Formats: sequence, structure tokens, C-alpha cells
Amino acid sequence: MTRFAASLLSLSITLALSPALAASPADAPTFDPQRISDMVKTLSSDAFEGRGPATAGEQKTIEYVVAQMQVAGLQPGGDLADGKRAWTQAVPLLRAQISGEPTLSVDTGGKSQPLAQGEQVAIRAAMDGSKSVEITDAPIVFVGYGVTAPERDWDDFKGVDLKGKIALVLVNDPDFETGDGDFGGKAMTYYGRWTYKYEEAARQGATGMLVIHETEPASYGWATVKNSNTNTMFDVVRETPSDTHPQMEGWIQRDFAAQLFKDAGLDFETLKKQAQSRDFKPVELKGETFSAKYAVDSKVITSYNIVGRLEGSERPDETVVYSAHWDHLGVGEPDAKGDRIYNGAVDNATGTAALIEMGRAFAQADRKPERSLVFLNVTAEEKGLLGSEYYASRPLYPLGKTVAVINMDALDPHGPARDFSTSGSAKQDLLDELVETAKQWDLRYATDSKPEAGYFFRSDHFPFAKRGVPAVSFGSGEDLVDGGVAAGRAAAEEYTANRYHQPADQWEAGWTFTGMARDLQLLYTVGSELANSDRWPNWDQASEFRAARDATAGDRK
Repeated sequence: MTRFAASLLSLSITLALSPALAASPADAPTFDPQRISDMVKTLSSDAFEGRGPATAGEQKTIEYVVAQMQVAGLQPGGDLADGKRAWTQAVPLLRAQISGEPTLSVDTGGKSQPLAQGEQVAIRAAMDGSKSVEITDAPIVFVGYGVTAPERDWDDFKGVDLKGKIALVLVNDPDFETGDGDFGGKAMTYYGRWTYKYEEAARQGATGMLVIHETEPASYGWATVKNSNTNTMFDVVRETPSDTHPQMEGWIQRDFAAQLFKDAGLDFETLKKQAQSRDFKPVELKGETFSAKYAVDSKVITSYNIVGRLEGSERPDETVVYSAHWDHLGVGEPDAKGDRIYNGAVDNATGTAALIEMGRAFAQADRKPERSLVFLNVTAEEKGLLGSEYYASRPLYPLGKTVAVINMDALDPHGPARDFSTSGSAKQDLLDELVETAKQWDLRYATDSKPEAGYFFRSDHFPFAKRGVPAVSFGSGEDLVDGGVAAGRAAAEEYTANRYHQPADQWEAGWTFTGMARDLQLLYTVGSELANSDRWPNWDQASEFRAARDATAGDRK
């Protein structure tokens, strides 16, 4: 349901693509909207309990997806044991949750104010390995956007000592407000992501960090923040987790944060403006402190990626990957109606159903692909792309011989659109081929309507991209055949406000899935062309991912 953009199709790539390479729409298989709907309905039913990792819902999801992959004609492509592949890849994760209700408060001028979890703040379970957190009267320091970027001559910390202190930080980049500056204008860089900000807080020695929530720069409302951060947390298992996580991580509501600034004799908007300059210096909220006390139940658990495969007929060691995440938020805090199950119909039962159907289409094709195809259904995307990060760091099939990754996440279950999008705007051959192939369906590539949201860093293609593998995450179009851009944009905004990461993301009988069925024809055609060729897409010469790809060039000789 998100909207993205990329560069215009490069002329050189356009001319290099032979018309003979692209299958006509008549040659693409058809995808059954009813079967897609049935799968989404099943996966997002209450019986699957929101598909939380390491829950009964995960086991039910694995059993269902594996059964569907088997019926579709795929072979197991997961972990190798005794010469045989399993249907899954084991993914060890650190699971942590706050035990009971945390005791939270701020002290202003000697007067203590209790804070309610999920109301003024949303505190995450400690991911630094702590079994308990006890912070007493920690000073609060505003550190702007929390960015250290030597290549941009930018340092928001200026040597401030944050030991024993709580850092307050703005979400997104310093360029967000003006659209102009050293961080790419409106398009978010990785420095704008909250994941980076927590990592930097740990590197700076802060005891904790609170990200100030504002809907526009975050690209989602407080309900999403609360639901995503007050339930069970996961991370990949790290040797020294405190190198990546401060002891306390969380979010704070904008209006409450602004009041804290005011009570300290400061103006929030004035300081936010100052933070947009490299001359900004950290500011302590004098006379105010933060306290927190809570126990943490943490242990290492094993979740699973689900992996189906079709072996290539001529070059089986070369792999095209289709991916989607199966997980959602599980069972969490109740909404206004008392519903506690976060069903995740659009996000991402749609992508999982699409993955199964894509596997079926290739398995039932008239000929086997020359290269192998992997259908990767990853875990823990909602916890920080952890399943795809684990696969990319410990690939079952070498990344140097992975041709491309085509990710499918939160596809539109309604009717067809006249356009499509991808997460982010990274220039690469794979995107050019997608854009060119789409013309067979008279589909145009949409410009990015919200580059500040940083979607490129929020989908499962990113762990592959940062290791050099050409990768895109497909997004449904916004210019609907029935209703145009106005209807498409309204539907997207309604979903983000009222359904995204909320129990209301449920299957609906009125969904036609006809647009999704058409889009899968496009994605099939692109993958088929790559699987039956000897081409190796790459990133643009100026891309930050090009060097990592070129470093594995020897694997492709």
C-alpha cells in the first residue's frame, strides 16, 4: 500500500533489451484471484493468531505454507542435513518482552509525573541483554536528529557525554522539513531510520534513547508506534548486543515531548529548526530527569524462514529469488473494540499468497527454468527484517550467484491500477527491466509520492541490496482503473491510518484481488526472463551498492 519512485529508464538499458526477451502478456500465466483470496483469508484468520514468530501461530503458518508449496509443485530448499533439504531455514533470535507493567516517570523541578506505557511513551523490551532495567533520575539531553555522518561533515553529538543519560532524538533526516540539504532532500537516508538512531545511541554510550514521534516524518501514526513497540521484541543473536542497543529504547509522543521542552524553558520548534544545521549542539533539558523500572523476560528462540525451490535445468547454481515475509504482530494490546489479534491480511498475507502462486506458476510451466528459483518466505520482518537479514548473512545459496531478488510486501487486494511502484529509488538494471517489461501491460512506473518515508530500508530486499545483490520490493499502483489516483491515494491513506499494524488489517469479502493477479504476471515475466538468460543485472555505477556487487564478480565467471 506504499508508493515509491525511481529514476527514469536509462536509454542504454532500453536499447540493450531485445524485444524477443520479453514475453507478451498472452504468454504470461494467469493467476487465480479466488485462490489468492482464499489463501489470504486463511493466513489472516484468527486461527493463525496474527502469525507471531515463535508462537503457535508460526507453527500453523509453516505447516500451511509448506503444504501449499508442496501442492504447487515446489521442492524443499531450506537447511541441508544428511544430504537432504528441509522446507525451512532455522533462524535463531533473541526474544525479549517486558514482564508486567513498566514503572515509568519524568521528574520536573522535583515534581514526579507517572507515565503510561503506550500513552505518552512506548518503551521497547531491552535488547542489550539486560534482564532488568532500572534507571533513576537520568538527565535528558536533546541530540537533534542523532546523526554522525563524517562524509557529510555532520555530528549531532559534538562530544557530549551521554553515559547515564537519556537521549531525545527527532525522527527522519535533517532535510525533512525543508526538502533541501546534505541528506538527499525529501528522500530519507538510512540516517533517518529509527534503527540507525538506536545503534548510534549505543555507540555514543547513552543509557537510553527516546525517538520523538511526529506522524509526517515517521510516515505513520502513534497507534502504529504503540502496537509495534510495546509487544514482544526480537533481534538476531549478536555476540555483544550492547554495541548495537542502548539499555532502553523507545518512542515519546510529540506533544508530551514539547511540554517537557517548555517545562525546561526551551521551545521545541526552535530547537528542531536548529537541529537542521550542522552547527547544532546538544541541549540538556535542565531540571528534568527520566526514571524507569521493569523486568525483561529474554531468551534465544528459533524461528524459521520457509524455503521452496525449483532447480534449474542448465545452471542450477545460479539463483533468482522471490521473497515475502509471513509474519505479523501476533497477539497484542487490544484496540478500541477489544480485538487483540493483529491478523495482517494485507501485511503480509498478500505477499505470502503471491509467493505460493508464483511458485505454482513456475512449477507448472511447460519447461523448467535454466537457472534455479527460490521462493523465500521469511520470518520476523516486522521485528526489523530479521529473517531476510539472517538469510542474507548466512545464505543457503551464494549471494555472488544470486541473480536478483524480487520482494512482495503488502500488495493491494483491490482492482488493477494503471501504474506500479517499488520501495525507494535506487538506480539499477533490475528496476529498468521491470519498468520496460511493464509496458506490455501499459503499466507505467509511478514517481515516488513519499520518499521521506524511507521505505527502501523497510522491506526484505534491503538486507540483500546492502550486500550488493540487485533487489527490488514491488509496490501496487496508486492510479486505480476504477477511481483513478484520488481513489488509490485515499485507500492507501485510510489503510495507513486505520489498519496498518492494527487488528483492523483483516480480510474482506469485497476484495477482488484482480489487480494483484495482473501484477503477478508482470513479476513472473521479469523473473522468467532472468531465469532463462545468462544476464547479471547490476547497480548503477554511482550506487552505494555497486562496490559490494562488483566484489563478487569472480563468482559469476
